[in-house]
Amino acid sequence: MKLTDIRITNVEVYFIPVSMRVPLKFGPETVTNAVCLRVKVTVQDRGGNTAEGWGETPLSVSWVWPSTLSVDVRTKRMKDFSVTLAKKLVECGLEGHPMEIGSDFIHGPLAETLKTANTEAGGPEMPYLGSLVAFSAFDIAIHDAFGNLLGRDIYETYGPEFMTRDLSHYLQAEEGSQIDFRGRFPQDFFSKIIPTRLPVWHLVGGVDALEEPDLTGSEPKDAHPLLLADWIQRDGLKCLKVKLRGTDAAWDYDRMVRVGRIGFANGVRWLSADFNCTVKDPEYVNAICDRLLADEPEIYARTLYVEQPFPYDLEAHMIDVRSVSARKPLFLDESAHDWEFVRLGRRLGWSGVALKTCKTQTGALLSLCWAKAHGMPLMVQDLTNPMLAIIPHVRLAAHAGTIQGVECNAMQFYPDASTIEERVHPGLYRRREGVVDLSTLGGSGFGYRVNEIGRELPAASYG
Repeated sequence: MKLTDIRITNVEVYFIPVSMRVPLKFGPETVTNAVCLRVKVTVQDRGGNTAEGWGETPLSVSWVWPSTLSVDVRTKRMKDFSVTLAKKLVECGLEGHPMEIGSDFIHGPLAETLKTANTEAGGPEMPYLGSLVAFSAFDIAIHDAFGNLLGRDIYETYGPEFMTRDLSHYLQAEEGSQIDFRGRFPQDFFSKIIPTRLPVWHLVGGVDALEEPDLTGSEPKDAHPLLLADWIQRDGLKCLKVKLRGTDAAWDYDRMVRVGRIGFANGVRWLSADFNCTVKDPEYVNAICDRLLADEPEIYARTLYVEQPFPYDLEAHMIDVRSVSARKPLFLDESAHDWEFVRLGRRLGWSGVALKTCKTQTGALLSLCWAKAHGMPLMVQDLTNPMLAIIPHVRLAAHAGTIQGVECNAMQFYPDASTIEERVHPGLYRRREGVVDLSTLGGSGFGYRVNEIGRELPAASYG
């Protein structure tokens, strides 16, 4: 127990609708709008001092909840669940460091709340990943509030000065290893040098126009690029993440080739392939990799990693993926709910982990520590994070020490959503020279500078 331990005394919930400039394809669904969940949390320490913190995440239902239910129905379910979480968070009375509160809530009230919500809904169940995404905004806000209460950057608080529990209270090393988490804390696994500029990945969506013949005439008429080469040249891009179908090998191969050729001709250095959980057989991915190696060796060589080809429920789909990771580093994304799933993935042959703050700051840090301790490389992937949501996202990438920068694609799909925040952080919401610039972030918590941003919010849905 520490004098700096906090408890949550109040929560406010806001829903901010965002329309996409161009559609974004998630597996079988194409998305044209989203709702961002923003929360404000008030905390109090043992001395009676109080502070507020902010958290935000898109409720990306197509990503977290593949279903035949309409997007509107799933979105309403997630919004209702978020309001319920706000009530539970105050009622639960948990105290401690934000890592302790986050972990205790995830392994207690969160699971109970999800079970109750699914029972009351009486329809298809919202998956665990959906509950994590909803809770992530609250969890991020608690971390931000803690930093604000101390007047410290939140990343300065992940050590023994403020944490009662070391990592051995959360993590178990792989059987047979010599790893010992006793006396170790998250700060022990952060990069020694924290960059203020990060190489940025551009998402080439499955319905994005690559060249002139791909245009349909329905594209937006504005100042933003439409074609891949124009994006690369305007933003100085060096890294392209290619969304694939996972159900049409000929299309996927052709897409990698087309993107690679356009990219390399315009100065791109790296590619990654994202199959979006639609593949059932490793041989599907192996065949594409082998064909690229034989016929397009430069594209194969510059494909830095493959992201989550297989269904994200690892326990229901215990696929041995070592044949894929023998060809290219294979990164968990949707499957990496927490460190225990990372451990299971490693046993099945996965190489690395794609962290996301939308699965909670607490969970991302624990997965980071477990993965680094076991030699697994890291990336930090986007959930099309606009406004405040991008800030914890890029800060995690800066501290994690990824294999190559960070993915940021909100400026592609809703570039005007963050114009208010852009006035304070111009280098963060516009990619230039192939990087995002974090140098304007500063102060306590995550360094949002919320008061300077001054965004007007809709009426609170709770609190």
